[in-house]
Amino acid sequence: MRDLYLRLGVSPTASAEEIERAIRGCANQSLKADAQAALGSPERRAEYDEMHQLLGDIGRLRAGLGLTHAPHWHGDAANDFSPPGASSTRQALLTRKLDVALQQYQHRRPRRLWLAVAVSVGLVVAHLLGRLLA
Repeated sequence: MRDLYLRLGVSPTASAEEIERAIRGCANQSLKADAQAALGSPERRAEYDEMHQLLGDIGRLRAGLGLTHAPHWHGDAANDFSPPGASSTRQALLTRKLDVALQQYQHRRPRRLWLAVAVSVGLVVAHLLGRLLA
C-alpha cells in the first residue's frame, strides 16, 4: 500500500481542502485515482487513516528492530511504510566500540611515550658507558 499522504506531499492531519488541492495538482494519474478513491470521502479517509496508522506503527517497529528493507528498495512503493532505522543498533554498537578503543589508545599513548624516552636514555647511557670503559 502506498502512503498517499507522503506521495501527495501533505500531512495526515491536512484538511479535506488541502488534500483535494494536492490531488488536483498531482501529475501521476494512477496516484491521483488512488488518492481520490481513498481520501475523497470522509468515511473512506477514516478507513485509510486507520490502516495508515497501523502500517506506520508496524514500519517503525520493524525499523527499530533493524528489520527494515528500506535501504534495498529505496524509492519503491513498498518502501513507503519502512522508515530507515534510527541509525541502527549495529551502528550504535560499533560507535560505542570505537569510542572504547579510542579511549584505550589515548590512555596508553602517554605510557608509550615514557617508555620510548626511557629506552632512548638507556641506550645513550649504555653507549656512553661503553665508550668510557673501552
